[in-house]
Amino acid sequence: QVQVVESGGGLVQPGGSLRLSCAASGSIISIAAMGWYRQAPGKQRELVAAITSGGRINYVDSVKGRFTISRGNAENTGHLQMNSLKPEDTAVYYCNVEVVLTTLAGTAQFSYWGQGTQVTVSS
Repeated sequence: QVQVVESGGGLVQPGGSLRLSCAASGSIISIAAMGWYRQAPGKQRELVAAITSGGRINYVDSVKGRFTISRGNAENTGHLQMNSLKPEDTAVYYCNVEVVLTTLAGTAQFSYWGQGTQVTVSS
């Protein structure tokens, strides 16, 4: 079983910064990709940023130039650095990992979600 835990959310004033962290644990062979999603009240969950094992990075247009996704120094960890935060960034932020696990048939890729961390941008 794989567990995914996010941390680092909180309340910040507009223009401020937060750094979210994601840690995956379990019998993981490797992480194929890590993504940060967010869901604001009454809205659909959207992909904010993603990074693959090969280093390919994507951002939603609304956060380009303000957010930076990275892999952590510790194994199976990652971060989302959020700068110049705006009230519209307020949402629950979720980490999703695509992990490679050993199965009876060999290896396979599975997707796991964290429980989410609240980010509130308000004065």
